Amino acid sequence: MTRNQRLTTMEEIIMDLVKNSPNGHLKSDTIEDVLQLGSKRDYKRFDKALNSLASKRLIAKDGGLIRLSKGGEKKKVPRNSRGLMEGRIQITSRGTGFVLIEGMDEDVRISRRDVGTSLSDDLVQIRLQGTNKRTGQPQGKVVEVLERGKDFYVGTLKRTGVKTFLIEPDLKSAHVEFFVQPENVNGAKSDDKVTFELLKWVHPQALPEASVTSILGKKGSNEANILSILAENELRADFPPEVEAYAENIPLEIPKEEIKKRRDLRDETIFTIDPVDAKDFDDALSITILDNGNFYLGVHIADVTAYMPKDSVLDEEAYKRATSIYLVDRVIPMLPERLSNGVCSLRPNEDKLCYSCFMEIDKDGYLVDYSIDETIIHSKHRFTYEQAQEVLDGEDHELKKELHLAGKLAKTLLKKRFKEGAIDFDTPEPRFVLDESGKPIEVVLKKRIFAHRLIEECMLMANRTVAMHIDRLRDKSGQKKSKNLFPYFYRVHDKPDDKKLAEVAEQVKPIGINFEIGNSITPKTINNLLEKVKGTPIELIVNELTLRAMAKAIYTPDNVGHFGLGFKFYAHFTSPIRRYPDVIVHRLLKGYASGGQAYNYESLRKHGEHCSARERVAVDAERDSIKLKQVEFLSDKIGETFEGVISGVTERGIFVDLKEIHCEGMIRVGDLKGDFFNYDQRSHSLVGRSSKKIYRLGDEIRISVQSVNHQKRQIDFIPA
Repeated sequence: MTRNQRLTTMEEIIMDLVKNSPNGHLKSDTIEDVLQLGSKRDYKRFDKALNSLASKRLIAKDGGLIRLSKGGEKKKVPRNSRGLMEGRIQITSRGTGFVLIEGMDEDVRISRRDVGTSLSDDLVQIRLQGTNKRTGQPQGKVVEVLERGKDFYVGTLKRTGVKTFLIEPDLKSAHVEFFVQPENVNGAKSDDKVTFELLKWVHPQALPEASVTSILGKKGSNEANILSILAENELRADFPPEVEAYAENIPLEIPKEEIKKRRDLRDETIFTIDPVDAKDFDDALSITILDNGNFYLGVHIADVTAYMPKDSVLDEEAYKRATSIYLVDRVIPMLPERLSNGVCSLRPNEDKLCYSCFMEIDKDGYLVDYSIDETIIHSKHRFTYEQAQEVLDGEDHELKKELHLAGKLAKTLLKKRFKEGAIDFDTPEPRFVLDESGKPIEVVLKKRIFAHRLIEECMLMANRTVAMHIDRLRDKSGQKKSKNLFPYFYRVHDKPDDKKLAEVAEQVKPIGINFEIGNSITPKTINNLLEKVKGTPIELIVNELTLRAMAKAIYTPDNVGHFGLGFKFYAHFTSPIRRYPDVIVHRLLKGYASGGQAYNYESLRKHGEHCSARERVAVDAERDSIKLKQVEFLSDKIGETFEGVISGVTERGIFVDLKEIHCEGMIRVGDLKGDFFNYDQRSHSLVGRSSKKIYRLGDEIRISVQSVNHQKRQIDFIPA
């Protein structure tokens, strides 16, 4: 190519846009919109590039259309594959990318100018470009997008001209705006929340092109906001028609042949305790005292697998979802309503199929004997947590004896568990009172009563027992160490990361808390810290900091124990209506009881990765919905003052958690008036240059609500 034939960056972008146009041409004003020309200088550069391309006979101007002329196609230059690596990229709202490469301890940082045409979650090929001199973090550049990570994105449609549209993506969807041709708006109007798909993105200095796929509702409406959260997390509320049809064909009546196969408990005193608004009752209790003085506890779990054959359309959809999702104003269930709230739900005064774990427990809380059986039950009563608590507190009831027995056992189990090293995290959750339109009118912190503990301890005991059962099966076989013999699906929680806990110790040190980590991290180490802050203004903050430092609990066939609970063996057995891992555990147990094997080790490893990933998505969606409602609650309280506690300090400002409603917002450093504040990394605080005023973790502070951003779900405060 001669010097006169070389293309400027602007010329290359125009060529790429026209070449990738489905009709082989584009309107001149469409190209202007894509390039986001904003000044006279930009338009002059654009006109100069068009004229230059025309003079090189690479494009032809046809009225308002720009076409490729013959010879306008450029040959692709083969890429040098040496020194390239692959990984998934995550891109911040500022455009900085981070790529996780298998085998590397740290993410590779990609600067905004080097992310190319990649979007968050894309599989990309990168080239390493050394390390950051200050931080030592590896740096790189995106060479190619190998695979798009999302099928669709979420954002707000904006009309920018008579026939021109842009989409502002939601925070978690993408970091750039998209342009939309009029024929791809598909009925959406300006300010509609929409889902959209990427059509093409030909150059990082041009906008990507999109097509609207569905309309979620008007921006700011409750329905649009909630549907946006689901879409952002790639979740769907409705079930495919074939799944609903399958569920509808499941009979409510239990066949006599099925009853004959099971242990019949319909005459036993069995009851449920659940939240007041629950409909999916998947666990029930029975309890008596044996002649030897030991407790005989029955934990009866809805037998979902009796209605959901492996590899059926119902099973495939449940596996895909892997968990129910509890948003502030609705539940996105794992199973269709006919099963979750009907066929499988252990409703009172109805015969129900169960999978039951019976445990003989001595007066000190030790397991003496157990059995796991397929059963049929007939629940005698449905308690809410509050109703059960009233009986525990002395109110009379026909099941008073059973409730008090269960309460006595729960206290014994709880005491034993904490004595053996369980960590006592107790983080309050906000509960929202909503009006008819879904807007929060009140925020109250959920109170944890003993009735919650009662159910929790009984379920933990059953989950622990069914996991110990597998170890005993291996013992009997004489091949205990073989991972392929009696493979199982554990819920594990590894030891926390030393480095992260050291950071917590550093953060609490300036406020007078000495958190000694030592050579070996034990649950007792963490409990000592939590005990030091109990009842203080910083209790909640230190709980949150420590929780973030902990390893994430996951599902896997490799048992490493459960650090947080202090259990050597643990599995999820008690909630198959809302968790797919429990379905897997039921199938494994039934398979081994009948001499078969429902899953092999390798399939369990793969299922563990999937279920753990879906659980993380569900947690993100639930947190997003809480944050959204907090933003909505404070949106009409601009200027009002609240009491808070500083929950974090950064160079950019301080985070404040409001005491009464457990809602976090930020005071930006520029809004700390009267002085210039510097960040002191050693003490994790902001210090006034002249006044020496200090803002640090745990300080109580009065704030005013300055502004809220529904789109980003952000709250800004200023000191009151």
